[in-house]
Amino acid sequence: MEYKDYYKILGVSKNATQDEIKKAYRKLALKYHPDKNQGNKTAEEKFKTISEAYEVIGKAENRKKYDELGANWKQYEKAGAQEGFGSRHAGGTHYANYDDLFGGSGGFSDFFEAFFGGGFGGSRSGRKTAWSSPGSDYEASLEITLQQAYIGTSATLQVGDEKLRINIKPGVKNGQILRVKGKGGKGAGGGKSGHLYLKVKISENKEFDRVGDDLHTQVDTDLYTAVLGGKQPVRTFDGTVNITLPKGTQNGKVMRLKGKGMPVYNQPGHFGDLYVKVNVVIPSNLNEKELELFQQLKETRR
Repeated sequence: MEYKDYYKILGVSKNATQDEIKKAYRKLALKYHPDKNQGNKTAEEKFKTISEAYEVIGKAENRKKYDELGANWKQYEKAGAQEGFGSRHAGGTHYANYDDLFGGSGGFSDFFEAFFGGGFGGSRSGRKTAWSSPGSDYEASLEITLQQAYIGTSATLQVGDEKLRINIKPGVKNGQILRVKGKGGKGAGGGKSGHLYLKVKISENKEFDRVGDDLHTQVDTDLYTAVLGGKQPVRTFDGTVNITLPKGTQNGKVMRLKGKGMPVYNQPGHFGDLYVKVNVVIPSNLNEKELELFQQLKETRR
């Protein structure tokens, strides 16, 4: 019987990290999952094979035992499948029980049934257990406005034959990935369903720039208010507020409105700040009287 190279099956090197193995498995599982290949026996068998490979090398403990087997494979072949895999000791040959080593997961190939004493292919009694595998994870994206991100929102998504209503909490960030448990592909043979991973995209807002949980905006104010001081209305997502400009406010001055930024995700009652940049608008099309007054002011300042 041919030795199964599970690293080759998943397309990874023997030095691959557990994360790299998991990523490779997910990619293949998504491609060959029965949900996407109904009636395709070839894809079904491929899915079983990659699931078996992941069950072994996708778990650190199982992987270690599998690697030990690989190093002694030639010795095992010579011993014969009927005798079991063993190693020589002074007192004779000791044969390892792979039902104990691998925990009797059940539902895998004849390779493990023949060589590992039912550890993966059946039970101690020889009765073959049902094959099962978890469902694949799904990925989707959802675009919302910055205001929706501020107040929180919900959306309805069509996932397979099911309509899902997804609630999005206030303060969600652009690019944030939300996990919806159990709403991915259906598991095969009674296996658990996968998850839905939803990537949130926040559309550009012309009025506010977001930096973390803070917001940045710009407000135009007239020359007279900047010079003499006064109230200046500023729009926020929580309504319009008035800020007080001190006398002689310079163009480009930045003022902070504490707690008027974005909600902090998953922390009700906590908010970032709003930073307001003052843009002083110079009056144009002045009449003769106004020009005369500015001239007098200029001479007064000399």
